[in-house]
Amino acid sequence: MLMQAWPACVAAALAGVLLDRWLGEPRRWHPLVGFGRIASALERRINDPAHRGAPWWQRLAGVAGWCALVLVPAALAWGLVEAAARWHPLAALALHALALYAALGARSLHQHVAPIAAALTASDLPTARKLTARIVSRDTADADAEALARAACESALENGNDAIFGALFWFLVGGAPAVIAFRLANTLDAMWGYRTPRLLYFGWAAARIDDLLNLIPARLTALSYALLGATAQALRCWRTQAPAWSSPNAGPVMAAGAGAVGVQLGGPARYHGEIEQRPPLGAGTAPQAAHVMACLRLVDRALWLWLVLAGASALVVLAVSTPT
Repeated sequence: MLMQAWPACVAAALAGVLLDRWLGEPRRWHPLVGFGRIASALERRINDPAHRGAPWWQRLAGVAGWCALVLVPAALAWGLVEAAARWHPLAALALHALALYAALGARSLHQHVAPIAAALTASDLPTARKLTARIVSRDTADADAEALARAACESALENGNDAIFGALFWFLVGGAPAVIAFRLANTLDAMWGYRTPRLLYFGWAAARIDDLLNLIPARLTALSYALLGATAQALRCWRTQAPAWSSPNAGPVMAAGAGAVGVQLGGPARYHGEIEQRPPLGAGTAPQAAHVMACLRLVDRALWLWLVLAGASALVVLAVSTPT
């Protein structure tokens, strides 16, 4: 956004965050649920099994599907905001705030992760396994308390970037159209970005574009985690451990977050019945319920740090631009 619109952008960001805190995810008619159904239907339609042996065709189909599902809604959002701005500036600001609210998942993250910590504290492993299975793709049927706490910590830290800071970053860059594009692209990566025979080539564009869109936000998230925890340890974990992680963005975020909290993450995890040995993340003690809540508090503090810095910069812009 232009500098003269920066204070309004920050005001809309604060409004969007407060709406998320107040309302949380819509319990019915969630827009991302509807989007996911459309994305699944489109994938089944254009990811033709007859062309599974032609990687170039699958990649082309994936790019076309991505453009249709991300760029078209973003362009529509831009047109709607422009029309609202011509009617009244407050109408446009409201649309920006609503778009950010729809893209954020701060309250949802807490609602999904905190009950896992509560179940672990109560030594209720069956409930903890059931709750953890809802937010991670790894097998939890036989997971012990340490494995469940590890999964919850990793999910809280990583989704802090995906569901909060990535959305907030792109909103501050480009308002409603940018945050909608980011959130839809992130959702497509979660749906199409798997290295399965069906999606290996079709989901290539979705995975690579999501990596690119998260390149800056993930590092700002990692830096925020480091500044708000055990800073030196977090930065050391980021520098030494993140390069070994398979994801270029999840590695820095989780390594810095785990180092900031003082917990040892990574290590073995069961996927589809097989144990996968993952590089270590963080430093300190084995994960427990208390570490899960510590990770959630770290995410919350980082969110308010971003808002305070954005608000301070908006005040500076107002002071500079106000005639004396």
